[in-house]
Amino acid sequence: MMRLATLAVVLLAAGGGLAQFTPRNPECIAPAGAGGGWDFTCRSVAQVMQDLKIVSQPIKTTNLTGGGGGVAYANVVTQRNNDANLIVAASPATTVRLAQGQFSRFTERDVRWLGAVAADFGLVAVKADAPWKTMQELVAAWKADPSKIAVGGGSAVGGQDHMKVLLLGRAAGIEPRSIKYVPFDGGGQALTSLLGGFIQVFAGDASELRAQVESGTVRVLAMMSPRRLPAPYANVPTLRELGYNVDWVVWRGFYVPKNMPTEAYEFWARALRQVERSQEWAKVREQNSLGQFFMTGAEFQVFIDRQVNQFRNLSRELGIIR
Repeated sequence: MMRLATLAVVLLAAGGGLAQFTPRNPECIAPAGAGGGWDFTCRSVAQVMQDLKIVSQPIKTTNLTGGGGGVAYANVVTQRNNDANLIVAASPATTVRLAQGQFSRFTERDVRWLGAVAADFGLVAVKADAPWKTMQELVAAWKADPSKIAVGGGSAVGGQDHMKVLLLGRAAGIEPRSIKYVPFDGGGQALTSLLGGFIQVFAGDASELRAQVESGTVRVLAMMSPRRLPAPYANVPTLRELGYNVDWVVWRGFYVPKNMPTEAYEFWARALRQVERSQEWAKVREQNSLGQFFMTGAEFQVFIDRQVNQFRNLSRELGIIR
């Protein structure tokens, strides 16, 4: 009888230990350089988790660049496949590349999808002193001579920002093959190139450009959101308003190593839910022009599977893949 009671205590203690998983030296990988959407996702969520005391140690952000997120993806799959302390920033830029088979032999099933905590929105921007004051003026010049307008984005050729440009071009009647797209390893690099005059147009996201819009260094010509956003974008029309049937909604979220222990996955999923429900995160959303979007667990996995399939079909339509 005593041995059975002792065993029960041991089992309860073990179960309690699983429920009380706490990450040690937690890390968030941003698969691109500083200043872009993935970097923002890591740093902002990490800060809120620390503010809410969800984690006992600060979450380190590591910028692991290359391959439109492919270098980070391969690193997680091949070298950190059971790391309980790791989360990785993701977005439709990730699922686009997976849909196109751009992450070598790896697929969306080689990681475990954790969840999304916000929605960002695509936009079209130029320097404040650019000759185009409206989207209509830009499109007219673009159609007249596509070779004179270089459009940059923080993704590889065929990636998320490139697809935004191709969809806009198709809606505006511009031959996709004539569009001059310049890829950068993250939105921060693309923005620097816009301000330096190396590209004329930036296909970015609302969270990336808010500070530049407020400082008056860039002019946003159109939003790719379903409806207008609050200030500082309140006076910027959506592409739909202007007659272009194009939206681009960017979920901000994470994946984790496929073989992460269950108790660790559940910890991070609960942590995301706490973040999303907090006043601190509501403030982050407001300060960065983000919308509400929350999904985690099995529901998020189904969402990812569907989006990869949708992007695969869209990539074929746009001639990116066969």
